[in-house]
Amino acid sequence: MNNKTLEKLHFDKLKEIVKAYCISSLGKELIDKLTPSTDLKQVNRRLEETSEGRRLLDASYHIPLEGVANINPLLDKIDKGAVLEPTELLVIGDFLRGSRKIKSFIKNKEGYAKTLAAYGESITELEFIEEEINKSINGSRVDAGASKELKKIRNHIDICEGKIKEKLNKFIKNPSNKEFIQEYFISQRNGRFTVPIKAGYKNIVQGTIVEASAKGNTVFVEPYAIEKYSSELNILKAEESIEEYKILATITDMIYGNIRELKINIEVISEFDMIMAKAKYSREIGGIKPKLNEIGYINIKDGVYPLINNPVPLNFKIGDEYRSLIITGPNAGGKTVVLKTIGLLILAVQSGLHIRCNVESEISIFKKILIDIGDEQSLENALSTFSSHVKNLSEILRESNKSTLLLLDEIGSGTEPNEGAALAIAILEEFYQMGCITIASTHYGEIKNFSQKHPHFQNAAMEFKLDTLEPLYKLHIGQSGDSNALYIARKMGISEKIIEKTKGYIENKNYNYDTLNESKVNKTKKEINTDSFYQYERGDKIRLLDKNLIGIVYEEMDKDNNLIVMIDKNKEFIKVNYKRIKLEMKAEELYPEGYDLNQLFVEYRERKLEHDINRGSKKVIKRLLKEGRKIKN
Repeated sequence: MNNKTLEKLHFDKLKEIVKAYCISSLGKELIDKLTPSTDLKQVNRRLEETSEGRRLLDASYHIPLEGVANINPLLDKIDKGAVLEPTELLVIGDFLRGSRKIKSFIKNKEGYAKTLAAYGESITELEFIEEEINKSINGSRVDAGASKELKKIRNHIDICEGKIKEKLNKFIKNPSNKEFIQEYFISQRNGRFTVPIKAGYKNIVQGTIVEASAKGNTVFVEPYAIEKYSSELNILKAEESIEEYKILATITDMIYGNIRELKINIEVISEFDMIMAKAKYSREIGGIKPKLNEIGYINIKDGVYPLINNPVPLNFKIGDEYRSLIITGPNAGGKTVVLKTIGLLILAVQSGLHIRCNVESEISIFKKILIDIGDEQSLENALSTFSSHVKNLSEILRESNKSTLLLLDEIGSGTEPNEGAALAIAILEEFYQMGCITIASTHYGEIKNFSQKHPHFQNAAMEFKLDTLEPLYKLHIGQSGDSNALYIARKMGISEKIIEKTKGYIENKNYNYDTLNESKVNKTKKEINTDSFYQYERGDKIRLLDKNLIGIVYEEMDKDNNLIVMIDKNKEFIKVNYKRIKLEMKAEELYPEGYDLNQLFVEYRERKLEHDINRGSKKVIKRLLKEGRKIKN
């Protein structure tokens, strides 16, 4: 299987999940090496093994794999002629005991796991080696009962050490030595028996200095009185080492004589650990063994992508009425996830893993699964997004055949749309003629139209909520989707006039080539006729250039070219020169015909009068007094 496919579909991540269910490193190493099989019989056997393991678990049976270690390094050591240490022999002994327990367990489980029970028959029980190890090794050393000679030597060692201790105790208890002794006990240093002596008396006490304390206050002396026994003890220790080596070599040789059987045991136990890890994973996800074929027919019902939490189930079908499927829909709508779900579920099945889906699901076994997913542009190799996609497609074209599944994301993207769509359609046609099963995603309408008209192509769309624009991640086969650009544009406030134009352009490409009205073009000062200027009218909408405020013309220009303008922001009336304003929109464009402009300024006189009074205008006050006297008269 193509390594790029395994990497892009995150097959290693799936293996890591399954590996966590292994008990020993044996099973983990096997899963690390696991690759999808392309042989239908082997895939079926792998899946049946997982099913048998699942049946054992469902019946509350567990293969006793605990404590079984990987002994391959020890066997390699023996192969190189080395003799195993006592602790290493204990590991071998534990493995032999574990092998025996596993064989005994699986022997009577044929009703649940016929294949696994047959595997168990391949395990060789080497009880004679196990017993020899148990008899000869005690803890981390060779047991005295391993041989008569070793027992005899050990007895002599005990006697010799007893005489040494007796002599040293007499030395410690002798009152004449009290002045020299630092502490009253026998200390064994570098395999020799010594007495702690004060450093100042090291030349007075007759004996050999074996070691000194870290601070130098104490020296450890082997008195000459035990020199004879120390020499005898050294000889006995050498004899002990020779005899222990003989015993270890004998057991190692026994193991070497059965190394082939041990390696077979390792293989079987490794398989059991991996199979039970697959079974535990199957139980955890509620997985099943789907139906199998090798004719390219895929029918996934409620299939679940295994690498994300709470995924939306996928219903997918291809390979009977159509052999190529074109998936469309908005960005982030789930098109790529659909491709990855299909690819990873098939890789899982071909690796003997159960998948979470309906029991009626059916999976085809493919010789090759080739993909073009993701952007592989490279600065180093000067590859653009489009170039990287085309490079991948070129390689895929060379490798594909009738037993190939193709997963192509955004085919033809990254370049001019018309050329990209045409190239994509030509490539899709070529894949179809090769007999490939092709699943591709796209945004191009031309590809959707081609698929709709081709008898062996089918369209599918990703669904989303129209009211919230939230993707539903559901695939609807038989429906030509779009990117929902018009709906999204309308939701985002684009005018209906533009939306309707867009619909027309999509259908007939009759674009509007009318030239721009001159009034809509900004011109330089040189282009403006300075001999004339616009005659502002009441109700015109203007902008104050120095304050950037919007206003409405209240009184037209006087002889000095000044106007009275009402500012929209605070309804203030000000007098400005026509050069300080700019026309935004004429009154005739703002208001319908016959509109009463007076209602825009109805409060002007009242506000102006109040303003004049507040500022103490003598003219206004005199006029008001005059009007008041007239009323009295």
